[in-house]
Amino acid sequence: MYSAMFRFWSRLSSKEEGQGLVEYALIIALIAILVIVAFPGLSDALKGIFQNITTEVGGTATGG
Repeated sequence: MYSAMFRFWSRLSSKEEGQGLVEYALIIALIAILVIVAFPGLSDALKGIFQNITTEVGGTATGG
């Protein structure tokens, strides 16, 4: 995985200079922040969905 990330950054740095690389870094940072903010809500929603599926199948939903 790390080698793939290294190759990705190597390709970016060879094609883009300075400003372009900074723009890519800002976009990646913004996406990371959005994922971190959205994760707790998604976690609760997914937990509810799987609990409903388990209840419909006839099992008991456990977890915490």
